[in-house]
Amino acid sequence: MKIRTWALVALPLSLAGSVALAQPADPAAPAAAPAASVSAEGSASVAPAASASVLPAPASSAVVAPAPAAPVAGPVAPVAAPAPAKEHAPEHKKEAHWYEKIKIRGYAQIRYNRAFASNLQYVNEQGDKSIGDNGGFFLRRARLIVYGDVHDHVSIYLQPDFANAIADNAHVVALRDWYTDVFLDKSKEFRFRIGQSKVPYGFENMQSSQNRLAFDRSDGINSAFSNERDLGVFFYWATKEARARFKELVDSGLKGSGDYGVFGLGLFNGQTANKKDLNDDKHVVAHLTYPFKFGGQFVEASLHGYRGQYVIATDSSVTVPNTTFLDWRAAASLVVYPQPFGFQVEYNIGEGPERDFDAKTVEKKKLHGGYALVNFKAGPFFPYVRGLIYEGGKKHETNAPSYSNKELEAGVEWLPWKAFELTAAYTFGERTNPKSNRQEQGHLLRLQAQFNY
Repeated sequence: MKIRTWALVALPLSLAGSVALAQPADPAAPAAAPAASVSAEGSASVAPAASASVLPAPASSAVVAPAPAAPVAGPVAPVAAPAPAKEHAPEHKKEAHWYEKIKIRGYAQIRYNRAFASNLQYVNEQGDKSIGDNGGFFLRRARLIVYGDVHDHVSIYLQPDFANAIADNAHVVALRDWYTDVFLDKSKEFRFRIGQSKVPYGFENMQSSQNRLAFDRSDGINSAFSNERDLGVFFYWATKEARARFKELVDSGLKGSGDYGVFGLGLFNGQTANKKDLNDDKHVVAHLTYPFKFGGQFVEASLHGYRGQYVIATDSSVTVPNTTFLDWRAAASLVVYPQPFGFQVEYNIGEGPERDFDAKTVEKKKLHGGYALVNFKAGPFFPYVRGLIYEGGKKHETNAPSYSNKELEAGVEWLPWKAFELTAAYTFGERTNPKSNRQEQGHLLRLQAQFNY
């Protein structure tokens, strides 16, 4: 009887404990009483909060359901983030080969000079040889330029011209530039230029024909150096600010001359491009310029000078005891860049060989000449007017013939696209014909198409 009574009491308590274990805990509720435990033999016991004890029920009469894990009350501890992947050392950037740093560009000019030509004996031997008799469509220049920085301190510049006219042969390939710039410092303010390049004398001589407005360079400045170039070593210095301005004056379309330094000093053969030196006396040239900026207006002022001994070519029509002549000049330039109005003026004086036609000889004589140009930039249009004068000999031509040239050219350049431009100009003038030694007057319409690539 006592056993049944205890069994009747233990069975409900055991079932109640199982139900309590099966119910999820309320996080807000107070902590629950100690849960029932199951012995190794399978009997259940409950630990009541009071001190009263409950005898175990027989194993056959107690069924306990497995209890699920109770959720954790209160805030859940954050799960630890996975350890970051091990960072790899940055890959070393492969240095480009020198040939991967080379760039190519160029331009070509096609001209026609026979429209409204009034005098076929009006010629320009040093400039455009298609002016005058037997002139037609003419490939004036066809340049291909290879250039680039092959090292942090070394750059190259190579420029052949595929449109040279030699005697009766047109489109003959000839070298224009082939030089290396060696920079002495990281900022590239000091450099040596070694090879065949332009001689830093005269703004118009240094200015590329790709950018020049007038069809040809003026006789007064360009008669100093045929093709503007020679073989030698030149030193240039310019501050970073000045170099940036030289670049801006070209890139912005303001017709700059390029970067030949604020100061330049050179030693070169003196017989001009693609010709052997004919004496041991080297020419020396010095050049000083600066691109000032007043507000937004660029103004460049320059001084130039050179000296040396030049050996002329002669024929049987003259008698010359000594073909070597003192050759020196000094020049000054002032350029107000077109923003939108501009002008440039250059003038030089000097001494050099000059033919005396009556005496049938060549003598050392004084020379002088220059030009003045006014221009205006109006969107894609560039109207201009240029006048020039030159009195003196031209040492590059056989027997150094004497010239007296005066010319006025008015024209306009139209640049509809960066890769293409058209220029038209009307020219009036009086020039010496070196073959007849006569003064010839004439006028003509000149047309040019230029391709930039």
